[in-house]
Amino acid sequence: MNYKKLILCLSLLSVSLKGWSQTDAVKKTGGGDSILVNILLDQSKSYFADSPAKAIALAVKAKGIADNIHFPKGEAYALKNIGIAYYYQGKYLEALDYYRQSLNFFKEIKDNVGIANVYSNMGVVYYEQGDDVKALENYLESLKYAELSGDKLRMLTTLNNVGGVYNNKPATHDKALQYYLLALPISEALGRKVELGAISVNIGSIYADKQDHAKAMVYFNKALKVYGNAEGSQNAYNAIGELYNNEKNFDLALQNHIQALTIAKKLNNKLSIVNSLIGLGKVYVKKGDFKNAIIYFKEAESPALELSANTQLKDIYEKMSFSYAYSADYRNAFEYQTLFSNIKDTLYNIANDKKLGSLQNDFDLQKKQGEINLLTKVKALNELQIERQKFARNAFAAGLGLVFLIALLIFRNYREKVKTNKILDQQKVQIENLLLNILPSEVAKELQLKGQATPRNYESVSVMFTDFKSFTIHADKMSPQQLVEELNTCFIAFDNIIEKYGLEKIKTIGDSYMCAGGIPTPDKKHAYNIVKASLEIQEYIVLNNKRKFAAGLEPWDLRIGVHVGPVVAGVVGRKKYAYDIWGSTVNIASRLESNGEPEQVNISASVYELVKNEFSCSYRGKIYAKNVGEVDMYFVESETSISIDKHSSSTISI
Repeated sequence: MNYKKLILCLSLLSVSLKGWSQTDAVKKTGGGDSILVNILLDQSKSYFADSPAKAIALAVKAKGIADNIHFPKGEAYALKNIGIAYYYQGKYLEALDYYRQSLNFFKEIKDNVGIANVYSNMGVVYYEQGDDVKALENYLESLKYAELSGDKLRMLTTLNNVGGVYNNKPATHDKALQYYLLALPISEALGRKVELGAISVNIGSIYADKQDHAKAMVYFNKALKVYGNAEGSQNAYNAIGELYNNEKNFDLALQNHIQALTIAKKLNNKLSIVNSLIGLGKVYVKKGDFKNAIIYFKEAESPALELSANTQLKDIYEKMSFSYAYSADYRNAFEYQTLFSNIKDTLYNIANDKKLGSLQNDFDLQKKQGEINLLTKVKALNELQIERQKFARNAFAAGLGLVFLIALLIFRNYREKVKTNKILDQQKVQIENLLLNILPSEVAKELQLKGQATPRNYESVSVMFTDFKSFTIHADKMSPQQLVEELNTCFIAFDNIIEKYGLEKIKTIGDSYMCAGGIPTPDKKHAYNIVKASLEIQEYIVLNNKRKFAAGLEPWDLRIGVHVGPVVAGVVGRKKYAYDIWGSTVNIASRLESNGEPEQVNISASVYELVKNEFSCSYRGKIYAKNVGEVDMYFVESETSISIDKHSSSTISI
C-alpha cells in the first residue's frame, strides 16, 4: 500500500499571514484597516473545505480593502486565499491564475516566505493534474525561497512533496529516498510528529520495495515510536504486516494488521479500516486459506464502495476473484473478475482524464493569454493613434514615424497571433490523439461531432480471449517491475499482430487480452483474420519461450479462445469513456479460452464453419455455456495450402 500522500497538501493548510503581526501591519499602513484585512483572511481560510465560495467572497473583500490602503502584502495573501478556494472546488486553471497574481505581489515586496508558499501550492495543483514535471519545477522553486528565508517548516513540506513526486515511479525511488532523508532530520528538529511519522513510513516503504526488509523495519518502528497509538500508527502497523506477509511470517503479519484495524476503528478512519482488512485478506490468500480471505475482503468491500476508494476496490475484486477461483466457485470468481475489469478500466480512464484535463488547462491558458496579449496590443494601438492625432500638426516627419511604428506593432501582433494559434493547434492535436488512443477512430469522430456515441448491434463479430496459464504462480516469483515489463512486451507484440489483421483491441484484464474482428467497421474476413492472428500470437509465444528458456527463465504458456456471434458495442460512461462489447458471444469466447490448452487456438463450431476450408482443425468435444447450452470445440492445427495460395494471390500485380 502507498502512504506517500499523507502530507502532500500540507502547504495548503499553513497560516495565511504567518510571519507578520497585526501590530506591524498597523505601523506600515497607518491605520486599523489592515487588522480587518487580517481578520477577513483568517475567516476566509476557515471556509476553504466547507464553503469555498464564501472563502472567495471574504478574500475578495479583504483584497479590496488592502488595495484601498496600499497594503500589498494583504493583497498577496488575499489572492493566495482565492487560489486555495478554487483548488478546493477543483477549478485548477482559476487556482493557478490567482496563485500567479499572488506570486507577483510577493516578488514585488521581496517576501521570500510568501513566494515559497505560493510555489508550493502551485506544485500541488500540477501534482493533482498528473503533471509531475511542472510539480517538481514549482516545488524546487519553493525549496529555494524557503532556504533563503530560513523557513524550516516550508523546507520540510517541500522536501516531502518532492519525495512524493519521485516516489510515483519505481525508477526514481532512489531520488525519492534522497529527499525523504533530507526532510527527516528537519521534522525531528521541529518536533513535527505527524510529518516525522509519515516520512518514516515513506522511507520504510521504499526500502521494502527494494527488498531491504531490515532497513524497512527500522523506519517502520521509528514511525511507531513517534505515533504511539495515535492517528498514523495504523499505517505503520499495516506496512509492517505487509512486510511480514512477504516474508511468509503469517502470525506476525496477522498480529500487525489486526493492531492496525483496532486503531483504525477506534479513530473511525474508514479508509484505514479498508486498508487493514485488505492486508488481513492478503495474508490469508498467501496462506492458502481462501475462506478467511474472502471474509475479510467482503468486509472491506462495503466501506470501500462508500468511500469510492477505487484503488482499494481494484485490490479487493482481484483478490476475491482469485480466492473464489481457487475455491472452485467459478460463478463468483467470474463475477468479481468482471468487477475487477470494470474498476481497472475506471482507474485507467481517471488517469487519462487527468492527462486530458492537464492538456485542456494548458490549452485554455494559452488561449486566455493570447486574448490578453491581443487586448493589450489593441489598447497600445489606440493610445498611439491618439498621440499621432495630437502631434500630427507639429511635423509631417513625426507623423510618418508614428505610422511606421503602428505598422510595426500590427505586424508583431499578427506574428504573435500566428504563433499562439500554432500552439493551440498543437494542443488540440494532442487532445485528439489521446482520445484516439482510448476509442476507435469512428467512435471518436462521432463523439466529437455529436457529443455522444450511439451503441450498435453487430450480427457477426469474432471475439478472441487470451490468458497466461498459472500467471499468479509466475507473478509470485517475479518482481513487480519484471512482471509488468514481461506483460508489456507480450501485449505490445499482440497489439502489432492484431493491427496487421485489422482487429480492434477491446481491453486487457490483468494477464488476459481481449480483441474483436468485424467492429466498428464490418469485415467479411473477420473470422479468417482473427484465427490467423491467433496462430501468429501462439507462434510469437513459442519463440519467446525458447528465448526465455535459453536465458534460464521460466516460460509462459498461453491459451487462446475464439468465438463468433452477435454483440452490442458502444461507449461506457459520459465523462470517462471506454469502448466495450457485450453479449453471450463474449462469455462463450472466455469459456473457450479457459477450456483451451497451451500453444493451441480453441475455436467454437461457429468459427469452424466459417474457416474450415482455410484451416485444418481437430474436433475436441463440447463445453457447457450458461444460457446457450453445449458448444462444440475445435483446435486449429494449421492453415491449409489452398488458403495460403488463395490469400497470397490477391497481392500479385501485373
